Amino acid sequence: MRLEMDQRYMIARRAAKEIEPGMTVNLGIGIPELVADFIPHEWNVMFHSVNGILGLGPTPVTGEEDAHVTNAGGAPVSIVPGASFFDTTVAYGIIRRGKLDVAFLGGLQVNRKGDLANWVVPGKRVYGIGGGTELVRNAKKVIVMMSHVNAEGEPKIVGECTLPLTARRCADLIITERAVIEVTPGGLVLTEVMYPFSLEEVVAKTGATLLISENLQLPD
Repeated sequence: MRLEMDQRYMIARRAAKEIEPGMTVNLGIGIPELVADFIPHEWNVMFHSVNGILGLGPTPVTGEEDAHVTNAGGAPVSIVPGASFFDTTVAYGIIRRGKLDVAFLGGLQVNRKGDLANWVVPGKRVYGIGGGTELVRNAKKVIVMMSHVNAEGEPKIVGECTLPLTARRCADLIITERAVIEVTPGGLVLTEVMYPFSLEEVVAKTGATLLISENLQLPD
């Protein structure tokens, strides 16, 4: 399912709550790119991109984009004071040394164990697995941001992934337009239901068993 822009922003706004001042954070392609728009400048969060930037800022104002300054997905980005530029070997060195506090990635499927499939898009040409395998193995926390169902209305949170895996047991948190779900050793724990959906609607469109948190947050 293709999300409306307000739904994408809602997911990004909720994801930003997982960030604390002073963190170093990687933003993947797609919805994760929007997260920087919801972080206060004074928090001094340094956003990392695998194409060689540390210090990405919010989405640039229309008309002020610089075609030479983009994120890993090729979208124009702004730069904060203190930002640095480097080649991809350094960018991946930052990842492999465990310097990232959080990595936000898109997803095609996540299963009950936290396995992630996010690189083979059915029906489209794929050029390679990219940096996802490095990010999910080395970031201290991995958060998957995606639509709750696919274009056919089928759940993307499943018992077992049917698409090729990026990595096994790597996802810590899933955020969709319908819910926030923690991946725990005991299974998937539903912690929040997003407006305007109901608990019943979330459960019905999730293809894996959900444990309901004692502190479940429901929309007003």
